[in-house]
Amino acid sequence: MPAEVETQLLGGTANRGLVVRVGDTVRRPLRPSSLATHALLEHLERVGFEGAPRLLGIDSQGREVLSYLPGETVTTPYPGWSMTDEALDSVAQLLRAYHEAVADFRPVGLRWAEPVPPEYVTGLISHNDPNLDNVVFRDGVAVALIDFDLAGPGSPLWDVATAVRLWAPLRPDADIHDVRRGRSFTRLRGFADAYGLTEADRLRLVDAAADNHVWCMAYVRHGAESGHPWFHERWTTGESELTDRTNTWFKQSANALHQALLD
Repeated sequence: MPAEVETQLLGGTANRGLVVRVGDTVRRPLRPSSLATHALLEHLERVGFEGAPRLLGIDSQGREVLSYLPGETVTTPYPGWSMTDEALDSVAQLLRAYHEAVADFRPVGLRWAEPVPPEYVTGLISHNDPNLDNVVFRDGVAVALIDFDLAGPGSPLWDVATAVRLWAPLRPDADIHDVRRGRSFTRLRGFADAYGLTEADRLRLVDAAADNHVWCMAYVRHGAESGHPWFHERWTTGESELTDRTNTWFKQSANALHQALLD
């Protein structure tokens, strides 16, 4: 019987070089929070949510086995279709569909990954990392979320803040090196509209995005300080300086960002 052919996938920063495709499956390392993540994926399958991989088991090497979701993820250099307002709208709509699918998931006694700030925890299990390379597209439309490693107790607001911070993106124009430069405020408003964000959450979204940036960069910095090679490379090749610039930008732009959401 021929050996299974493993094709290395990019993986996220934490799993760089450790994620492989085998046929129609993906194999990924287990983590302390894997039982919780698996319970989440099993719930999503039970309720018929098709925008997430299926858990298929554990292989002989002790790796989780997930269904492979065909499509494209957004990595540099960003393709033109991925930067359109239509693509952005579809990400917001996919995130809304995920939140609706997970709304009645009530896990007990599970160990999750990185806790989010308590003021953004409402009982919903949020994805917490809807980065550009964690969304699968087909024909320019977002159809699935992958990499649930950071999933855990959060809220719709926290997920929206995470997504729009990365997809708008929310950072100084000088640090945006693609066609989104100069359009952050417009795309912020567009994402909130496409998601159908409530008025109460619109009032908190700017602060949530700023807090999310601090939370995310603290996670990266901790990984770098703990000796993780890919986090160390990321933190020491400009991420530290970008973090400081973005924190300052959020403070200076807060009023204008609020205005863009509420006009």
